[in-house]
Amino acid sequence: MYDGETVRAPYLDLSGWVSDMPPELLDLKRAEADALFRRIGITFAVYGEGGDPERLIPFDIFPRVFTAHEWRRLERGVKQRAQALNAFLRDVYDRAEIVRAGRIPAERIFQNAAYEPAVVGIQPPRGIYSHIVGVDIVRTGPTDFFVLEDNCRTPSGVSYMLENREIMMRMFPDLFQRNRVEPVDDYPNQLRRTLMSVAPGSCKGEPTVVLLTPGSLNSAYYEHSFLADQMGVELVEGQDLFVDGDHVYMRTTMGPKRVDVIYRRIDDDFLDPLCFRPDSMLGVPGLMNVYRSGNVAIASAPGAGVADDKAIYTYVPEMIRFYLGEEPVLANVPTWQCGNPDDLAYVLGNLSDLVVKEVHGSGGYGMLVGPAATRAEVEAYARRIKANPSEFIAQPTLSLSTTPTYVESGLAPRHVDLRPYCLVGERIHLCAGGLTRVALREGSLVVNSSQGGGVKDTWVLAD
Repeated sequence: MYDGETVRAPYLDLSGWVSDMPPELLDLKRAEADALFRRIGITFAVYGEGGDPERLIPFDIFPRVFTAHEWRRLERGVKQRAQALNAFLRDVYDRAEIVRAGRIPAERIFQNAAYEPAVVGIQPPRGIYSHIVGVDIVRTGPTDFFVLEDNCRTPSGVSYMLENREIMMRMFPDLFQRNRVEPVDDYPNQLRRTLMSVAPGSCKGEPTVVLLTPGSLNSAYYEHSFLADQMGVELVEGQDLFVDGDHVYMRTTMGPKRVDVIYRRIDDDFLDPLCFRPDSMLGVPGLMNVYRSGNVAIASAPGAGVADDKAIYTYVPEMIRFYLGEEPVLANVPTWQCGNPDDLAYVLGNLSDLVVKEVHGSGGYGMLVGPAATRAEVEAYARRIKANPSEFIAQPTLSLSTTPTYVESGLAPRHVDLRPYCLVGERIHLCAGGLTRVALREGSLVVNSSQGGGVKDTWVLAD
């Protein structure tokens, strides 16, 4: 919000809004936001910690703001990565030219647990593997943005982006009258249009789209039901679908209905027990045979996860150069691959200064934040790395930007990141906003909701 002692231009109105708000009104509005989240049922689930797994995600009423100029740069960079990642997926499940050219070691791809040999040779509709790309971005200076990771499978959190805006507009309509904030409420329509645009060529008439969920026990079930409702499509579980011949059908009260596009929110391993895990009760037996025949689109495609694996992340700038012939707009965070002997030696010698992550980890679990760790924690983590070096990467501890956030003691700086959502179909569309996650614990760099993080509205100001 501040550049030294000066309030940055996009925050000028908000600065006055904060200073003019009486403390009792602030407390009332915070309580109102919590009540709205409870009433609507905006929750996520955390398992393994005891007690009720359903948690209310903390919501901060102070928005994060980007200028139109800043957003145009982010938009170019995110779209560029989405294009390159899809080109990479098309390539590695076909001729693997990037490996032949020596740009990425073969073992990084073909020995990766997220690589799916069952997908080799299958060309999805329009050649698109990852239809919803969530790119996690951090800011370290006025013009410095870095990509922390890419999410090419089923990036979550978009429901919070939409509900954050809805609640802010309900509570503070005057703010939106005074500021020209780009809307985000068209995202569900854009998502549906994207999914319909990748329907298989055998589809006649308007495509039937469904959202496949693992069920109500999944941590993101609220989002699954929310998006299905907002798009006006059926929310289905595996038992609601069946394969007959070369097509997938949905059971309805009017009889079977052919399904053309499946927006799946379940992992590859559980999609089809005849192809992946035979004990899966969540998927649809025979689904992959229909997918191979070209009679159903799956978004995102099976096997897309190899593109967002943390071991592959370091090669995304090279993908951009190789497939697009361009220089990356957004830089990666410098990363050490512990599977490389030289990198391993450096990481082990500097663990207390680094952030170390599991290659296949997510949700903020299994991380070591060196500067915040005890000596015993560092030593224990070093033993884990030595036991299986290739399963870890390390990055420097960045000086992440902060935004004003309401905590118990009042307004205070807290670290944030950003996840914008890029839709890839007949065209590439980036919603003018995103999910801003905030680390509510003082000094913490971990923003994940499962690790005590919260969310706030993200504003992109129109020109």
